[in-house]
This record gives sequence, structure tokens and C-alpha cells, in this order.
Amino acid sequence: FSKKTIIQLNKQFGFNLKDSTVDTYISRFLQNKEILPLKNGLYVSADFLDKHRNDISYVFYLANILRKPSYISSWSALQYYNLATEAIYSITSVTPKVTRSYKTKAGNFAYQSMQKDLFSDFLLVKGEPASSAGKFDFFIATPAKALFDLLYFKTHQFRGVQMKDINPLIKELRIDFDEMDKDEQSKFYTIIKKYLSYE
Repeated sequence: FSKKTIIQLNKQFGFNLKDSTVDTYISRFLQNKEILPLKNGLYVSADFLDKHRNDISYVFYLANILRKPSYISSWSALQYYNLATEAIYSITSVTPKVTRSYKTKAGNFAYQSMQKDLFSDFLLVKGEPASSAGKFDFFIATPAKALFDLLYFKTHQFRGVQMKDINPLIKELRIDFDEMDKDEQSKFYTIIKKYLSYE
């Protein structure tokens, strides 16, 4: 939540808190560690974070909120789809904004900048009760796009890469490509071919 959220609730419920009073409450709650800062002006209740820390849908939801617009991709998405077993230390996302990372009490979040025309092929995973993916909604790359994004950044936008280099690259990164759905594999090759021919 943000200060703006509190002010909206303040008006909605007919309270008459001044801006300075809201600032005082936020400051006091921060000092008492009842709320924790996520980034400048964005907070989370310590109790709420404790309850949901192990829910990957919550962590992904936070990643989407911290930097808008963005979607989960690369290693984090591939691990979510059980296509990678690498240990990850940051939740990786893609954004059309500048590259940035945040270290927070909720975890480390890394955002890589991608040109707007490639900011695509992601979907909304609905939280409960719509699905069993978790309690929170989040945007995540399709398996094909998550792998494309990973290779895009690993190779510095496919600099010097040809189509024949793609499968050895996937193998080198220890991605379980054979476990990927056949339609997704086909989509992956389509995206790669389109990008390499465009370049």
C-alpha cells in the first residue's frame, strides 16, 4: 500500500486525517516495524508479509506491483514452469522501463529493460478461488517467452547469435527444454526466427 491508499480509505470512510497525520502514522509504524518499506512510498504490513512470504503467487504479485508494467520472466518463470532447477536469488522480471533492482524484506527483485515491441507473450495467472496457483494474481511470461527473454539478455540481444547456436545455448543453461509443451517449443522457435530475421 502507499500513502495515497490510506488517503483514499480516509475519504471513503469519512475520517478527517490530515496529510501530516498520515505521515506521522506511517513513520511510527515503520519505527515499530509494523510496516516495512518495499520501495520509496510503498509499504507492506509485517504481519501480512509473514503470513504470505512462502506463497510464490504473493512474491510474484509484489514483483508486478514494485515496477509497473512488468511480468515475471527468465529464470523465475522457467523455475515456476519446472523447466529450470538453477538456484535463483532474485525474482526476475521484464519491463519496458529502465533496468532496476530492489532489495527488500520481501526478497530481491530484478527488472530487465526490453524494447516495447518485445514486451509481449505474457499471461495473467489468477489467484484463488479462480485457480490453485496461489492466492494472488500475477503476470508471467509464457514458457516460450520466458526462455526467449533469458537468451535475449544472456546473449546481449542475440548479438552474433545465429539459429544454429540456439539449441547449444539452451543445453549450456541446463534448461529442461524437452519438458516444455510442444506448442510452446514451436512458439519459442517462431519468436526466435522472427527476431533473428528482423535483426
